[in-house]
This record gives sequence, C-alpha cells and structure tokens, in this order.
Amino acid sequence: MFIGDSFYNGLVLHLQQTQNGMTYNNILTEIEGAIQIITINRPDKLNALNKETIEELGNAFSSAEADGNVRAIIITGSGEKAFVAGADISEFYQFSVEKGKELSAKGHEILFDLVENLTTPVIAAVNGFALGGGLELAMCSHIRIASDNAKLGLPEVTLGVIPGYGGTQRLAQLVGKGKANEMIFTAAMISAEEAKQWGLVNNVVPQEELLETAKKMASKIARNSPVAIASAIRSVNAGFKDGVNGYQSEIKEFGKCFGTEDFKEGTTAFMEKRKAVFPGK
Repeated sequence: MFIGDSFYNGLVLHLQQTQNGMTYNNILTEIEGAIQIITINRPDKLNALNKETIEELGNAFSSAEADGNVRAIIITGSGEKAFVAGADISEFYQFSVEKGKELSAKGHEILFDLVENLTTPVIAAVNGFALGGGLELAMCSHIRIASDNAKLGLPEVTLGVIPGYGGTQRLAQLVGKGKANEMIFTAAMISAEEAKQWGLVNNVVPQEELLETAKKMASKIARNSPVAIASAIRSVNAGFKDGVNGYQSEIKEFGKCFGTEDFKEGTTAFMEKRKAVFPGK
C-alpha cells in the first residue's frame, strides 16, 4: 500500500511513450539489445500502483513476452526514492467487499500472476521503498536485485487490510511461514541486507550500480537458450502449485527440450567446442 502522497519535491516527469501502438502515461519502456527495460514513472507518487499503471504494466509485459527478440526483462522504478511505494489507496478506500475482491482478482490476472508465469525471465531492480504492491511486484518477478538503501515490507494491516496481490503466498514461499507472518503482522520494513539473508532478494548492490548489475545479469541470461529457460520457469513454478507434481512437470519439460532447435544448437556447439548461438526455437 502507498504510504503518503509524496516524500519529496523532486522534478515530476509527465511523459508518454508509445510502444507497439500503445501509449503509456505512467511507465517508460526501452530496448537494449535483447533486454526490455520497463520503468514505473510516477515519481511524485513514489511510483505507487494505481489502476492505470497496473494495466499499462500488464500490457508492457505482454508485449515484451510476445517479442521474440526480447530475452530478458528488467522492471524498476524511476528516481532514487522508490521502486514502488505500494498501491494508490485513494482509488479504493471506499470499496465494498465485492469491489475489493474484484480489485484483487483483476490485479492477479492482468499483472502479478502474469509476470510470474511469463516465459521471459523478469529481473526486479529494487531501488528504495518496495512496499505493499511494490514488494508484491518484486516477488512475482523471477529474480530480485536490491539497492543498498532499499526498504521492503507489507504494511497493509496498518490500514485494516491484508496484502491482496499475492503477498501472503509468495512471501511465505520465499522466506518461510514464520518470517512471513512476522513481516505481515508487524507491518515492519526490513533492510536490503536482511532481505538478502532471508532469501527475499538475490543480491544487494550500491544504488548507483543497481541498473547496470541487473543489465549484466540480463545479458548473461539472454545468451542462453530462451526455449530452455521457458521450460525451466514452467518447471520451477509447477513445484509451487497445488495439485501439480513438479517432478513430473520437470520430466515433461526436459523431454520437450530434445525436440527443439536450441537443443540441437547447444549440444552441437558443445561437441564442436564453440559458443552456441541459440535461435530460440
């Protein structure tokens, strides 16, 4: 959830960007080689997630997934204060029970579950505050890198509500039930280093190195087989789904890899002692 309207009086950027015919008011997108960078750009609101921003993010992620040239995605927030400081409370503080359920369900559908199930790897570059919906966005990403000034938390219970975009589920999966309960019940923020200790983020780096670190990791990912990575994502996710046997999913995905051009190229390159150039098929 969004804590406050504005923490600072920095320059407010009112920008629009068009990608694939889509005009964005709250996010910026750019391509660097095989890497798609998506930046949430509401600095006057500490990049809080309102309805329009969630829809724009869903569209941007879907567009990147459909682009065969994109092999890794980085999601980050503009400015130095926040990745995302939560959801925009002003949009829903008067909602009814049914409206609240609809808000949560739609958010899962068009953004949070969407990101988790993308077959293009998503790296969250977490700068500054990642609270409520911001932490939930980071957690549904496949990999998280935090700046050393990052603060992470789920403060929803201070507003009389619970995390509604997967926070109660993904946090427990990442840090364990006990620590998840502690964070949710106390609404306390934790530091980047503590988040790393608990497995909530993969790495912590100085803020000025955050985006470049994410780009370096994305570049490493982009050199590998996108078909195999997609299979790996499906296999890993399967282990966290009720009623799904993750081992059986792994066997199925492993077998499917043998019928791909990427497998032929990867194994041939290994035998020929050269670097593979994966066609992504």
